[in-house]
Amino acid sequence: MGMNVNLGTVLDQFVADLLKTGHYQSQSEILREGLRLLKEREELKQLRFAELRKEIAIGSAEADRGEFVDGKETFAAIRKRSAERKRANG
Repeated sequence: MGMNVNLGTVLDQFVADLLKTGHYQSQSEILREGLRLLKEREELKQLRFAELRKEIAIGSAEADRGEFVDGKETFAAIRKRSAERKRANG
């Protein structure tokens, strides 16, 4: 399937500059490489979201079972350790 694309001045110049380097033989090659990278990035993003959803589900199940820590106590302990480190490091 053929396609005409208007990239705009900045991207047109970028493609022209890439062609001048000799690393790419055509505009189509450059656009295919860019789209492959975009596809890879989107797939990685979807994997990260799936992992995040999995971690949220685990945390939610733990919370439902009462397996969680009190936020105020946890942050108080973190602040205490931080203050102790500051005192120890001068």
